[in-house]
Order: sequence, then C-alpha cells, then structure tokens
Amino acid sequence: MTSSPRDTRRRNKAARLSRAAALVAGKLVPHEKTADLLRAVIEPGDILCLEGDNQKQADFLAEQLASLDSLRDLHLVMSCITLPSHLELFKKGVVRQVDFCYAGPQGNAVADLLAAGQFPIGAIHTYNELYARYYIDLTPRVALIAAAKADRAGNLFLAANTEETPAIVEPTAFYDGVVIAQVNEIVDELPRIDIPTDQVDFVIEAPYPMHLTALFTRDPAAITDVQILMAMMAIRGIYEEYEVESLNHGVGFNTSAIELLLPTYGEELGLKGKICKYWMVNPLPTMIPAIEAGWVETVFSVGGEVGMERYTAARPDIYFTGRDGSFHSNRPMGQLAGHYAIDMFIGASLQVDIHGNSSTVSKGRITGFGGAPNMGCQPTGRRHPSKAWLKAGREANPGPGSLPGRKLVVQMVETFQSGRVPTFVESLDAQDPAIKAAMQGVAPVMIYGDDVTHLVTEEGIANLGACRSPEERTAAIRAVAGYTPVGLKRSLADTAALRARGIVRLPEDLGVSPARANRSLLAAQEIKDLVRISGGLYDPPAKFVDW
Repeated sequence: MTSSPRDTRRRNKAARLSRAAALVAGKLVPHEKTADLLRAVIEPGDILCLEGDNQKQADFLAEQLASLDSLRDLHLVMSCITLPSHLELFKKGVVRQVDFCYAGPQGNAVADLLAAGQFPIGAIHTYNELYARYYIDLTPRVALIAAAKADRAGNLFLAANTEETPAIVEPTAFYDGVVIAQVNEIVDELPRIDIPTDQVDFVIEAPYPMHLTALFTRDPAAITDVQILMAMMAIRGIYEEYEVESLNHGVGFNTSAIELLLPTYGEELGLKGKICKYWMVNPLPTMIPAIEAGWVETVFSVGGEVGMERYTAARPDIYFTGRDGSFHSNRPMGQLAGHYAIDMFIGASLQVDIHGNSSTVSKGRITGFGGAPNMGCQPTGRRHPSKAWLKAGREANPGPGSLPGRKLVVQMVETFQSGRVPTFVESLDAQDPAIKAAMQGVAPVMIYGDDVTHLVTEEGIANLGACRSPEERTAAIRAVAGYTPVGLKRSLADTAALRARGIVRLPEDLGVSPARANRSLLAAQEIKDLVRISGGLYDPPAKFVDW
C-alpha cells in the first residue's frame, strides 16, 4: 500500500514561490508588480488573511487585491472590515466565506451586502477566538500584512502598532503559507526586529504609508453633562466600592469622562492609590491627566494611538516600550490580559435587552464586536484573588461551595442613542430570525446577560450580579432603563424593593448630586488641554486641531 504524501502544503508553497520568482529580488518586490505577485501566489479555495485591525490596515495590499479580476472562491479571514477596498471583494463575488470580528465604520454597508446575499458570514468572532482558529482550522495559505519598516534581508519592524501581526504571521509561516508584507520604507538597519525574515516571503515598499486610525481619541469638548453624571455614579458605586485596581475601558465618551474625573472627583473622594492602577487599554489621550497626576502605574495596550508616540516614549515607567523608545502593543496578549488579569471591563453597546444581553448588531447595521465579548465575560478558569473579584463573587454566589470570585463586567449606556433610538429593547435585533440564519443559527450577541454584573445609565446603577432570579434581573434593568418602552414597564413597587436591598441605586443613593455633574469637573476641557498637560508631547491628529 502506498502512503499519501506528507508534505503537500510545503510542495504547494514551493510551486507558488516558483511562479513569483521572476518578480523578486531577494525578498523585495517593486510595488508596481504587486498585482502580478498576488496573481502568482493566490489560488482558488485559499484561506486568505488580510490584516486590517482597529488601528492599522494593510491598505495598499487590500487595494491591489480588490483590483484583480482573476480571484475566486476565497475564504477571507480578518479582524476588521474597515476600508472600501474590503467591501469591493464582496461586491465582486470572490469571497465564498468571511470570518471576522468587527466592521465598525462599514457596519451599514455590511448590512446592505448581507441583505443582498453578498456577505457570506462564517461567524463574527472575538479577537482571540479568531486568532486561535488561525492555529486550528483557519490557518491562512496567504497572509497580507503591514509593517512600518523592513531591512533588505526581509526582517520587519512594526513600531507602535505590533497589534495582531505576529498572530497572523506565525501560524501562516510555520504551516507553509505565504506571507507578504507591505512596509512604509526599506532601510539598512532596523530599530528592532519584530518579525524575523525567515517568517516573511515577500516585502513591498508601498507607495504611501499604511493607513492608521485614531480610533481611541475622544475630544473632551464633546463630553456631555449626562456622561459626567454617569461617570460620577460609576466611580462611587463600582470603582470605589469594589476597589477596582486593574481594568479595561471600552471606546467611548462615557469612559473618557471617567478618565478625566479621576484627577478631580476621584482625588476629592480620596481614591488615588486605591483604584485604577493597572490598565489594559490603548494609549488614550484622555488618560494623560490621570497619568501626570500619578494615578496610573502601568498600561499595556492592544494597539497604538495616532499622536501618542512621543508621549509613550517619554513614559517608559507607564507604557511597554522597546530599547529604541518605541511603544509596543500586542492584541492577542492584551486580549488575554483583559480576559484573565483584570478586575473589571466597562464598555457600551447599541442595544440591551430585558435579560441584560447586549449587541452592536442591528437590522440595518452589522458592526460586529471585536474584543469586547472576550473581556466582557466571566473567565471561570481564573484562580488569583483580588478585592474586587472576591467581593463581586460573594454577591453573586453567597451560598457555600460556590465559585469564590467574579469579574466585574459593566455596561455603561445612555437610555437613548442618537436620534432618540432606545438602547433598551425587549428583544435584540441580533435575535431576529433573518440575522440568525445568516450567522448559521447563532445570534451575534456581544456580551451575554449572565456575564454582566452592573448596568449604568443616567438613571442609576443596577447590580445584576446580586439578583437572585431572571425576573429580578429584568426588574432591575427596567428600573434604570428610563423612558424607553422597556423602562416604562417598570413596577414602582419592585424598584422600591430593589433600592431597599441596594440592587438598584439612584444618584441620591450613591451620594452623587446631579447638579455637580458638569464639565467644570473634567481635568481637561478640550484637546488643547491634553497637549498642555502632556508637556507638549501629545501630537493630536489634524482633525482634532483647530488652533
């Protein structure tokens, strides 16, 4: 009996490289020959990974890919569907399946493609879920990535935005896939080597710098009094009460308000040195006042932030930096830290139902959810204790023999979104049969209600973790859902009983005066203040500069 070959992938890769040999000098390919290179190495049926995460994009490679008419039957795997060139692949009908995490700025366009039958979803993932599958059943045959610099041997320097690049390159390179990198420039010597040349097959100096998004920058001038009120309640009712030392903040003005209240309101409460010491979060500009006031001990990040490069380099005690002074990020390890190593995740959502489930997927908008459900869940494998973890555990599991601790998972939302669209609904759009059918029967819930410990709105705080039944949980949610259809069904008697037990707490129950909730409490009133407080080290993106 003849055994089957055991090196099929390796021989297939050799054939692909052979087809591209005439285009290459060493590992360097002129950018004018990029389309020819892609034609040579991509085959029908390939699992193709296109790097596109929250901050950086392999945009030149994406545009070249979208320009080809020879592609077909691709299984696309990528973190974020962000650019018009990403959408073009679906419009051309070359994608047989896509597995992704997030589609924020293209959420409406993705919903339109889905409705037209042009967006064949395998699943919407958390980041680490997708990266893990790169090592199991979604290993790329071709990976298109982005780097800041390459040397002439093909080593890569990723600068501040290391992000997910190693998680893409390693499984591809070690399972005989083809790795193609676009770089901003080719130099003789790199500040450091982030990806060694033996994991890279081709390097292209793109004709323009890779696309970077200032995703986490929030202008303090846009923070509202309502958001400040919510932030004050969160600080009093959660941060202070649980002594939250390690945490992650989601993207949004609500959490930016908290960051800017730490050096003012937090100082007034005597909380410095007791809360918010260890962070897993991108280098947020609105963190600058708290860092300069001595609140923060360390920050580890999943990605960089445009304009924060000089500031992070000047604060090596706070941020993780290389010997060259450049900031270092790592999305998979940051997500892992967010899962196991922090006391609290606090974020927001577009919809919350009466069971506490939340999602950013609606009938007209397929946003996805990225890393939030990875950090906004209960890691039952955690073993190390902290005050916050133990206290939340005692509230949720008071009986003998119960699990000892619980991570704080907080959803902080206003009762209405823009346009007076209610945040609170009886049932999520994500549960709609048409959406579930497109997701192979799995509703794209971002954070499950069973994982949520607290819900913060402008009305108050609901401690869902302390509820003793599904009915009590729903009553607590209705109590803080305001004048939405969900909130209007609240029972005054139920709300009073929940307040008496401390499960629902309104501003007055927390000692928070709504009259004090105004912008005068913020440590920075505008972007210009952040620049000043940073000592001139913060370089805000041009769209935020009006002076």
